[in-house]
Amino acid sequence: MKTGIGIDLGGTQIKGALFNLDSGEIIEKKIVPSLDGETSDYEPAFLVQVRNLIAELGGEKAHHIGVSAPGMANKEATAISYLPERLDGIEGLIWSDEIGRTVSVINDAHAALKGEVWQGSAKECRDVIFLTLGTGVGGAVICNGKLLRGSIGRAGHLGHIPIDFRKDGDICGMPGSLEDFVGNHNISERSEGKFESTHLLVTALADGDPDAESVWEESMRALAAGIAGLINIFDPEAVIIGGGISAAWFEIEFRLKRFLEDFEWRPDGHQVPVRKAELGEWAGVYGAMAFAMDEKSSK
Repeated sequence: MKTGIGIDLGGTQIKGALFNLDSGEIIEKKIVPSLDGETSDYEPAFLVQVRNLIAELGGEKAHHIGVSAPGMANKEATAISYLPERLDGIEGLIWSDEIGRTVSVINDAHAALKGEVWQGSAKECRDVIFLTLGTGVGGAVICNGKLLRGSIGRAGHLGHIPIDFRKDGDICGMPGSLEDFVGNHNISERSEGKFESTHLLVTALADGDPDAESVWEESMRALAAGIAGLINIFDPEAVIIGGGISAAWFEIEFRLKRFLEDFEWRPDGHQVPVRKAELGEWAGVYGAMAFAMDEKSSK
């Protein structure tokens, strides 16, 4: 039996899993704290945590090791090249040198889509768009079976497409971005201080709160407009929605379908399915594993 290890490094937790590569099933999985901002023997503590996690999962016998992390991964898939203000020490860190084994490195949103294509709701899709709804809005695109990474690893930041050019710029300078219409990071501002989190907004929405309904409708209209635009650009087989906010799928799905009836261009009646991601918080682990296998087979 061939085995591999997928690691998903986040700001709070590190998830790791040992996979049966023949079946794609997880044999063993573990979660440890990231210890972001801490050091151990002059190394970032998260690096020590990952190294120990790989060892505990049987890294010496693993055929492939993949690491998913936030930020832009370099074209060589050896390091995260850009990630300001989080996971200090990760930028430029060559994981293979630090682990002592070949390690393939991928952006976390890219990894989530790779995971969904390998073992989730986008299985066997060759053209698919993925949006993660959480603090912000992340994304990834696979075209003709290939992950779209771009010239510097920036491709797939779908949350930064403009929805309203008259609005202020987001964290990347994009005016009226999809992220600023949907992400949790500015929900208090968007609701004029009534809701401090999307979770509280959705709870109020279920109770019939008209203010929650108004804010949520605007967010879903923006999301549908963004999805319709992306469909025109990439012509996908499916659009997959993941991230923490996707837990409110009951409040998302029917609204998206209603708005997409008006927004989506449907030549000959062709409608692109919009589905909820299946792998949840372990999508990045699956994707890191899938990416590592692809990288090894392509070399």
